[in-house]
Amino acid sequence: MGIVQEFKDFSLKGNVVDLAVGVIIGGAFGKIVDSLVSDIIMPVVGLVFGKLDFSSMFAVLGTIPAGVPRTLVDLKKAGVPVFAYGNFITVAVNFLILALVIFVMVKQINRLRRKEAAAPAAPAAPAEDIVLLREIRDSLRARP
Repeated sequence: MGIVQEFKDFSLKGNVVDLAVGVIIGGAFGKIVDSLVSDIIMPVVGLVFGKLDFSSMFAVLGTIPAGVPRTLVDLKKAGVPVFAYGNFITVAVNFLILALVIFVMVKQINRLRRKEAAAPAAPAAPAEDIVLLREIRDSLRARP
């Protein structure tokens, strides 16, 4: 079997296609969670802690050149080493929310699988030879 055929067989298996779909949906879901954290949750957290903007929390680790504004974006453009811990806090909250959502989803899927496994299966129909033997037995009993 050639390498091309092996790759074709591998890439068209259901698991690989499922994985690809999962990665694409996961990427889109990550963007949704990122927006939820940065646009909804972090502003509320900032308001609770006194109108604190986490995205602008940083510590300058070097000297600031003259004329460079003291904003995170401008300092990074100027090449000044900056310890941007506010961005880290935002990403950490993003991760925690994403992990919680995935945990809840997996827990629900496992619960549904347990229900399916616990459902009693209908008794299987007897095999054809068993049915024939029973008919023979019944006909022998019916003889005088």
